[in-house]
Amino acid sequence: MAFGRRKGGDGRDDEQAADQTGAGRHEDTAEPDGADELDGPFDIEDFDDAATAGTGRLDLGSVLIPLPAAGQVQVELSQQGVPSAIWVVTPNGRFTIAAYAAPKTAGLWREIAGELADSLRKDGAQVSIQDGRWGREVVGLAQAPGGQAAQGQPGVVRFIGVDGYRWMIRCVVNGPQDQIEALAAEAREALADTVVRRGDTPLPVRTPLPVELPEPMANQLRAAAEQAAAQQAGLQQPPPPEPAARRSAQGSAMQQLRTITGG
Repeated sequence: MAFGRRKGGDGRDDEQAADQTGAGRHEDTAEPDGADELDGPFDIEDFDDAATAGTGRLDLGSVLIPLPAAGQVQVELSQQGVPSAIWVVTPNGRFTIAAYAAPKTAGLWREIAGELADSLRKDGAQVSIQDGRWGREVVGLAQAPGGQAAQGQPGVVRFIGVDGYRWMIRCVVNGPQDQIEALAAEAREALADTVVRRGDTPLPVRTPLPVELPEPMANQLRAAAEQAAAQQAGLQQPPPPEPAARRSAQGSAMQQLRTITGG
C-alpha cells in the first residue's frame, strides 16, 4: 500500500482521484467535521507549503520525523564519521526511520521483507510475518547460543515498511520482548506522521536517501567528537616524569584524568 502523493497506472496524480473520493491533499487548515484523518507517511509534495512540513518534526533531510513525548535522539556514525542511522530512543527501546529510492510502482517492500526474514533466520532468530497497519511486518526474536534467551530477556527486532511514489520507507524497531508492543505502537504513530523528501535526483533502486542532521545537532556532535579526539590524544601521550612531592592525595594528574574519563 502506498501513501503520499502517488500516481496511478495511467500516470495521473492521485489528486484527480481524490477530487472524486473526497480525500484531498494534506492541507494546512483543519478538516471539516466527520472527515477521515489522512494516514501517512506523507510526501513533501502533499503539502501546499513545504515549509509547514517541518513543524513538530525532526528534519533529517530525506525524512521529517515526529518525536514521541519522551523520545531522545541517538546518532549512529559510520567509520567516516557520517551519520548512518538516527535512532529515536524511548523508555521502551528504540526505533529508526529511513527512506530509500524505489520504483514508481509499489512492491519493493514485499521483496525486501522476504530478504530480511531469510537473513534473520540465517542468524538463528525466530522469525514471523505479521499483518500490520501498512501490510506485512517482519519480526525476529533473537536467541543466544543453545536457544536460551540472551541476558534473560530476548531482544526483538521488528521491520515495518511502506511503499511510496519513487520511495520506500523502512522503520526498524528494536527492544526487549516485554516492551516491544508499546515500542511498536510508538514507532507506528511516528511513521504515520513522517514526511519523505525524495528529491528529483535519479537514484538506483534501494539507494538510501541522504540523512542530514539539523545544524544545532551537527554542531553538538562535531564538538563532542573533537573533545573525544583531544582526550584520546592526551591519553596516548606518555606522562612526563613527576616528582613524588607533587603527587596529591588523589594521585597523579594522569590517574585523575583516567578516573574522569573512565580509562
